[in-house]
Amino acid sequence: MGEFRAILPQGAGYAIIVGLGAVFMFGMIATTRMLRRYQKEIMTAEEFTTAGRTVKTGLVSSAVVSSWVWASTLLTSCAKEYGTGIFGGYSYSAGASFQIIAFSILAIKTKQKAPNAHTYLEIVKHRYGKLAHSVYLFYAFATNILVTAMLLTSGSAVFNVLTGMNAIAAAFLLPLGVVIYTMFGGIRATFLTDYVHTCAIIIIVLFFAFRVYATSDMLGSPGKVYDLVREAAVRSPVTGNYKGEYMTMESKSAGIFLVINLVGNFGTVFLDNGYWNKAISASPAATLPAYVMGGLAWMPIPFLISLTMGFACLTTELSPKFPTYPDPLSSYQVSQGLVLPAAAVTVMGKGGAVATLLMVFLAITSGVAAEVISVASVFTYDVYREYFNTKANGKQLIYSSHIACFIFGVAMSGFSVGLTYGYISMGYIYEIMGIIISSAVVPVILTLCWKQQNAVAAIVAPVLGTGLAIMSWLVCTKSLFGELTIDNTFEDYPMLTGNVVALLSPCVTIPILTYVFKPQNFNWELLKNIKRADESEELAELEEEEDSENVVGLTTAPSNDSSDQVKTDSINEEKQELKVSESKIKPIKTILSSIQKDKPDQLAEELEKEKKELSRALKIAYGLCLFFAFSFLLIWPMPMYGSHYIFSKKFFTGWVVVQIIWLFISAFCVILYPLWEGRHGIYTTVRGIYWDLTGQTYKLREWQNSSPEELHIVKSQISARLHNIESYDNELNIAIDDIIDGQKPSKHR
Repeated sequence: MGEFRAILPQGAGYAIIVGLGAVFMFGMIATTRMLRRYQKEIMTAEEFTTAGRTVKTGLVSSAVVSSWVWASTLLTSCAKEYGTGIFGGYSYSAGASFQIIAFSILAIKTKQKAPNAHTYLEIVKHRYGKLAHSVYLFYAFATNILVTAMLLTSGSAVFNVLTGMNAIAAAFLLPLGVVIYTMFGGIRATFLTDYVHTCAIIIIVLFFAFRVYATSDMLGSPGKVYDLVREAAVRSPVTGNYKGEYMTMESKSAGIFLVINLVGNFGTVFLDNGYWNKAISASPAATLPAYVMGGLAWMPIPFLISLTMGFACLTTELSPKFPTYPDPLSSYQVSQGLVLPAAAVTVMGKGGAVATLLMVFLAITSGVAAEVISVASVFTYDVYREYFNTKANGKQLIYSSHIACFIFGVAMSGFSVGLTYGYISMGYIYEIMGIIISSAVVPVILTLCWKQQNAVAAIVAPVLGTGLAIMSWLVCTKSLFGELTIDNTFEDYPMLTGNVVALLSPCVTIPILTYVFKPQNFNWELLKNIKRADESEELAELEEEEDSENVVGLTTAPSNDSSDQVKTDSINEEKQELKVSESKIKPIKTILSSIQKDKPDQLAEELEKEKKELSRALKIAYGLCLFFAFSFLLIWPMPMYGSHYIFSKKFFTGWVVVQIIWLFISAFCVILYPLWEGRHGIYTTVRGIYWDLTGQTYKLREWQNSSPEELHIVKSQISARLHNIESYDNELNIAIDDIIDGQKPSKHR
């Protein structure tokens, strides 16, 4: 195995991790302060985990893309393209984008059936009880742990090989800034940093693409890359590919990886509470378009980066500039994700190394932020409030969230160091995740989609499925290779067997267990009794804070009157009017009064409108899921797989151009569109800053008092009021039904 020569000094690694991490940390802390002052976004327990449930389409899409751009999105996709050819990169992108689109169905159903939920585990608890709740707690935490371990393991490896930075230091420093800004800003901070990360990653991917396919002296055009890839197939043909070619979709190994990728990523999306957090945070109207647009905008990122850097590595590995020259990358280095850094260093030198470090850093911190907020939400609402302090107020819930963020960050740094020294690579963790967690996917889906599934099926099916998956994985390895080693268990067929058994075994066991132990016939209305956190204490504190402020420093624009006395009288009169105005009405009082003045029929009308909107969105989501499943997984790849087609130079050129155009469209959707949607909020915030800097703070107070409907806190409180009324009505109706049936009114039936 050739040693990967570091091209940058250690200081570069520390500068990026510590320096850029500090920039994001202080930037998000400052942003949180500004949003509190100018938009009245106060950090209540609800706000910390749900952002008021009012986030718009563009920002949710951008956050979904950023959260799903893991380090493996960039590194593993390139490794698959490098090892199996053009179908490898497609297998990664198609096999991981469909789940995001499919998740839109569960996102909508959550809005319909459990509008006040904070985590999907709350839904499990309300439907099946505490035993089932504890089972799914294991799967939720296992998902968070495996994903975070994969992110930190791959990140520390890349920083180590490119800069010589100590891998242990990288593992502990990478999550540091993320944990701090997440503790300060909650999920709102992750939404905003996700947006910045998405912008930067898309720009860097486009930079790599244009460098490799347009301006590089070594490569410089799709035609040149095509010729060199065909030469590489002659030099080292791919086992399992048609005629050993890289330029074909007929690849046995890539086809197997497509299935493994598809199965494993159902688990990492559907069982990771981070994606449920984003769905819960989205406004009802944003739920469907956000996840569909996010899935489609994400797909060209691994597609294009693998097509660019996977083939760049393959075609330049004989160059003296290659970091392991004269040796190619070893299989362990490939599974560590070093294909992308090797290609970047060879083609672009130090600039490529810096761009790679930036991109990997952003991908890791974005993913870790999503996992941190996911763990904080689960710990706060499903562990602390459920088992330790059932009457916890908002302040106590926020405190528990902060504790969870800190402990998780430290624990995962230590765990990733252990994996690194145990030679467990990013690629290994990526493929084994499905074996461990995917047996819980089908039960979770049916929890919101099938009222017959009973508690026995929900509890036994995932546990049994995981056991069967691990057993089949190890038995397949032993029967094929004779011994159990890390390398043997990482082979295609054992991983394929374990992943498929994990996902599909519950499809057999759930119906059997459901009908043997009696179907449940669950009343969906019970899920609407899940309560939001009590924000009254935080709101009262903000009211006191507003009451304590005075109008010191109030100024007015210069008067045109010639008399100084007239000017002074005018100013004093205006100040007095403003004082009276502030004493009469405060933002929080305005909120409460505006909610109280809403007539019941207006609230009912708004609620009915939301229900119709979600019902329509659900029908569209079903259709889109079927369409994209057939398109991405059957219609597009299968004819090319079965036709023995080897790409021509013109076809390959068109393939590259389509991916570049697709990524530009993605940039519009997740970079420009969020700015357009949030233009009013950006304007009012900038205007408020200007008023403060020019001594016109009174105008900010005046605007907040006169336009309460534009403040974030008003929108979130009205949303809470809307669904609290619905929850109360449901409890009343259920109690009446129980009395009519001669039963004692109860929480569950």
